[in-house]
Amino acid sequence: MTRPPVPLSPPRMRGPVALITLGALLASCVTLATAPAADAADTLLSQGRPATASSQEGDGLAAPAAVDGNLTGTRWASRWTDAEWLQVDLGATRNLSRVVLSWESAYGKSYEIQASDDGTTWRTLKSVTGGDGGTDDLAVSGSGRYVRMQGVARAGGYGYSLWEFQVYGGDGTTNPPPGGPVKVAGAQGNWRLTVGGQPYTVKGLTWGPSVADAPKYLPDVKSMGVNTIRTWGTDGSTKPLLDSAAAQGLRVVNGFWLQPGGGPGSGGCVNYVTDTTYKTNSLNEFARWVDAYKSHPATLMWNVGNESVLGLQNCYSGTELEAQRNAYTAFVNDVAKKIHSIDPDHPVTSTDAWTGAWPYYKRNAPDLDLYSMNSYGNLCKVRQDWIDGGYTKPYIITETGPAGEWEVPNDANGVPDEPTDVQKAEGYAKAWGCVTGHAGVALGATMFHYGTEHDFGGVWFNLLPDGLKRLSYYAVKKAYKGSTAGDNTPPVVSNMTVTPASSAPAGGEFSVRADVRDPDGDPVTYKIYLSGNYANGDKRLIEARWRATGNGTFAVTAPEKLGVWKVYVQAEDGRGNAGIETKSVKVVAPPVTGTNVALNKPTTASSFQGSYGDCPCGPQLAVDGKQETRWASDWSDPQWISTDLGAPTPIRTLQLVWDPAYAKAYEVQVSNDGTTWRTVHSTTTGNGDIDTIGLNETARHVRLNLTQRGTGWGYSLHEFGIYR
Repeated sequence: MTRPPVPLSPPRMRGPVALITLGALLASCVTLATAPAADAADTLLSQGRPATASSQEGDGLAAPAAVDGNLTGTRWASRWTDAEWLQVDLGATRNLSRVVLSWESAYGKSYEIQASDDGTTWRTLKSVTGGDGGTDDLAVSGSGRYVRMQGVARAGGYGYSLWEFQVYGGDGTTNPPPGGPVKVAGAQGNWRLTVGGQPYTVKGLTWGPSVADAPKYLPDVKSMGVNTIRTWGTDGSTKPLLDSAAAQGLRVVNGFWLQPGGGPGSGGCVNYVTDTTYKTNSLNEFARWVDAYKSHPATLMWNVGNESVLGLQNCYSGTELEAQRNAYTAFVNDVAKKIHSIDPDHPVTSTDAWTGAWPYYKRNAPDLDLYSMNSYGNLCKVRQDWIDGGYTKPYIITETGPAGEWEVPNDANGVPDEPTDVQKAEGYAKAWGCVTGHAGVALGATMFHYGTEHDFGGVWFNLLPDGLKRLSYYAVKKAYKGSTAGDNTPPVVSNMTVTPASSAPAGGEFSVRADVRDPDGDPVTYKIYLSGNYANGDKRLIEARWRATGNGTFAVTAPEKLGVWKVYVQAEDGRGNAGIETKSVKVVAPPVTGTNVALNKPTTASSFQGSYGDCPCGPQLAVDGKQETRWASDWSDPQWISTDLGAPTPIRTLQLVWDPAYAKAYEVQVSNDGTTWRTVHSTTTGNGDIDTIGLNETARHVRLNLTQRGTGWGYSLHEFGIYR
């Protein structure tokens, strides 16, 4: 993803070159199983606490796997007998309110939930008979330091098997966030992240709001079940964010920015082979902030660089590109060694957006503790790429979510077909399933993106654009916390259509229709927005002129600017939630009555651009009837373009379809001999887009005499239409 090299700014959209980053989806991606969340008064007491069991079925199926927070990747399994048990030590006597058991297919048909103060004398809090597997969410009353599932009868011939055994307390006592050194523990294929010796699965989000807004938003982040946030840069402005995170018991992946971070060519093209000054300055700067924040309780790890191995391909090619990639990853290793010398208590990683970067890290950066990857629609293939590459380090996913602009097919108007709200929510759930499915190697994720921008990229990826919570917000919450039961969730927008989708007249109306339902029965209000991202590069969302026409349909006024626009239906429930659906609409010149007598007629001009951008842009392209082609002049005043109709012809209307390089002042002139001209229309207040000019003339030659440009470029016309 492309993002500016500032400490905490979020990314926007990845450039098209990143299409090569990963291959097809791995067919065996795991769908996340979920367990209900605690009520507001409940605190999860069991996660990461010491657990023991009467037996275990085999290697990797020990009791601690049932309290590690991994709902699909790890589990405890007993021997194949009835009187088996699993217990957890909460560390102190606690008031108990709920126990949630997430069963694997081998479940308990009858069992008891028991509590003890000393681990020897037990009392029964709940008896279950006729269990049917899945998730058992049990309300209990009592207290104890130890809590046990005591099996009575199995449902089948296997033992008992629990993905997760969660014990909640409602006495207001909370476990302090784990402290102490952060380590990558374990061995090949069986790693885990630990904080103060306790297992820690990264359940994170990338951080978008300003540092000043951290106290406002971080409590909400925590309420989603998040334990980690990620930034892209670390400097003197970082401490207030770390302080706010620590106050909420959250950890931070502290990033360090390196050119050309953010993917394709973003942020400059340093030469890692020869530029020792850049590398020395960066190394010293990073060391300064590692020393400043190494003891901060919010620091989880250090992340050096972001997508630069991929991005270097837009700076170099061939053997030089290979040399730069090797030099870059070798420098990352130098940074890792320097960080370790200052701070041995926090791991060091480096992020890219292409698993093809990992061989460079494997070869040149042995001092990294783990790898990191940004991957969206292709995340499920990361696991297979790791296996195929024979890697010997675990990884975390530092950005993920639904398929991005660079990964989806184009729609009928030739622009990326943005996923629906429902598809985006499914994308987050699937991503988390694929992360947790790579047990012992993928140590968690910081999903993209806890941001509030309400613009083109914000609607595509932000969980709460303009502060409004999306279906994606609740999908992440369900993934991390286990449930969204009791939450008021957003309206669901579906089946959105635009008519006519590929020929909406500029300044005229087109129709939008969508089905909207609110799961909670809340009254829904609507807003309609337009974005010119594909038409003029403006990523803002501007509220459209529109009117409701009944039955979920809206009449929307098209912009004057031609090109492909995005139109958004935003449905709000008045409870802080919104459903947003978007489709493209192609705005074309409004139809003109009559025949275009200039079509393909001989046309000349004072100048034209032979090679710049999409050029050559000769004058004949202004009369070819194609709005995607154009004539473009030199960048100077005055200029002219003239069409020979072949014989004196009645002229009733001129339609000028301007490119962004338009004329502020010009004259329409006619002639029968191409030598003597008379002016029939003039303006000094042109504003581009489309000029439709009524005339009542007869002439063979029609000329635009262009005297003042509206921009610093030349003059450029998509169409010079002359109608009789």
